[in-house]
Amino acid sequence: MAKEEYAIVLEYLPNGYPLEKKIMPIAQAIGEQNLTLLEIVPRRGVSLESGERIYIGEGKRDKVYYILGRLHREKVTESAKNQLKEFVEKMVGEHEERFVDFFNRSEAINKRVHQIELLPGFGKKHMNEILAKRKEELFKDFEDMKKRIPNLPDPKKAVEKRIIQELTEMERQNLFVQ
Repeated sequence: MAKEEYAIVLEYLPNGYPLEKKIMPIAQAIGEQNLTLLEIVPRRGVSLESGERIYIGEGKRDKVYYILGRLHREKVTESAKNQLKEFVEKMVGEHEERFVDFFNRSEAINKRVHQIELLPGFGKKHMNEILAKRKEELFKDFEDMKKRIPNLPDPKKAVEKRIIQELTEMERQNLFVQ
């Protein structure tokens, strides 16, 4: 797993968490590449904006003092969750081929469950239709999937919902988030 180079700020808390004793500015962010939730301490005198893209890689960081560590699901604030939804929608749209590729390459987890079935709204029937259609020809994009499979729930929305689920809830199997 490659290290994150850039992160998107979900929320900036200039005085830290309200219920914690130490007052230290902190940002809740998500890594662009691996979708890692992070807690970031900005440099002194730097204030960050929600939605701002910041460098967190190995080199000199102009806005980030250090990365405190992973952000636990329970600590994600409500406004960070809203920002997260926007980020995921945008990211899935920009990297559509990566997620269509998931439908083209997904496989069975065990004898009873397939990766496709873990997407919200997708059951055995949809999974079987997707597997049959991809044998004929791999899917090009989400529109191609919707055209070739009647009554298919919106695959883009299903992927978005699943990513949010993996980031905010405890899941047994993760498809998109490490």
